[in-house]
Amino acid sequence: MTATERAVELAVTAARAASDRKAEEVLALDVSEQLVLTDVFLLASGTNERQVSAIVDAVEEAMHKAGAKPIRREGKQEARWVLLDFGDVVVHVQHAEDRLYYALERLWKDCPVIELPADARGGDGSARDRDEDGDDGAIRLSGEPLA
Repeated sequence: MTATERAVELAVTAARAASDRKAEEVLALDVSEQLVLTDVFLLASGTNERQVSAIVDAVEEAMHKAGAKPIRREGKQEARWVLLDFGDVVVHVQHAEDRLYYALERLWKDCPVIELPADARGGDGSARDRDEDGDDGAIRLSGEPLA
């Protein structure tokens, strides 16, 4: 069994909202084979507590507009690791340091990755963040390579 179409749709909605707030390394995992409680884990990182809070607020607003009702929210006050449970989708927004430490991707490595649209993947400095001309928007000195 794989994640439902509705769960994937909600995960994309949440991922886009997180990306709009400059979340990094947005990743969706199909955990439906491993868990009976949910279909999708969405992971996103923020560089500081303020950004984590902003990402959480944006995700909650977007999910509300999509008709998803929150079942549970944990960690909002500390804004280091916030868990948003929408039933079919559980969103984990973590401070970048905590994401490295807890490594949920490694814990759930056997679960298939759900391909997210380019505007829902967040930033991670990879080539996918560059436009069609190869420009990532950074200002460089004359002659400095694009990397």
